[in-house]
Amino acid sequence: MELIGLTGGIGSGKSTVATLCRERGWCVVDADGIARDVVELGKPALSELASAFGEEILLADGSLNRKELARRAFVDKEHTELLNSITHPRIQEETQRQFALAREEGYGFAVYDMPLLVDNGLDKDMDCVIVVDVDEEERVRRLVASRGLEEEDARRRIAAQVPDEVRRAAATHIIDNNGSLEQLRARTAEVLDSIESESPKV
Repeated sequence: MELIGLTGGIGSGKSTVATLCRERGWCVVDADGIARDVVELGKPALSELASAFGEEILLADGSLNRKELARRAFVDKEHTELLNSITHPRIQEETQRQFALAREEGYGFAVYDMPLLVDNGLDKDMDCVIVVDVDEEERVRRLVASRGLEEEDARRRIAAQVPDEVRRAAATHIIDNNGSLEQLRARTAEVLDSIESESPKV
C-alpha cells in the first residue's frame, strides 16, 4: 500500500481534494476528524486541554468549546505548540491504527489528509506528498467568506502554520487551487492519475 501525504494551509481546499481521492476509491485517513474524536467528552486529552488552557474552553455540559480553544491556542507559537503536544501523540496513534486497517482491507493507496504534515515532519514518512497551494490573500478571503472567521483570526491561523514555500518544498506534487472548482477537479485528476501510473506498489 502506498502512503500519500495530503496537505495544504488552512483555507487551501485540501478537504475537497480528499473527497476526490475518496471518489477514486482511495482510503483517506482524516487527521482533522481524528483530532475531533480524541477531544470528545470523557477522553483524557480533554481534561489535559482544560488544565493547559483554562476551564473556560469547556461548555456547560463539559464538552469542548472549539472556538474558545482555537482563540487561545492560536494566539502565538508557544500556545499552538502546547495544543499540539497534547493532541498530536493521540492523533498519531489512531492514524497508525487506521493505516493498518487499510492495509488489511487491501487498499492500494491510503491518503493521510493532514494540515500539519510538513509542520510536524510527517511528510518524510510518506511515499509521496500532495500539496494544495493557494495564495495567502485568497485563503484569507475564503476563510472570512466561507467559515465566518474574522480577518485577524484567519491571518493568525495562517501564520501559526509553516510558510507556504516550506510546504511547497516538501511536495512531490502541487495542486494549484487559485482557480475554479472545475480547474481543481481537473488538476487533481491529473495528479492522481500520475501517482497511480508511477506506483511500484500497486
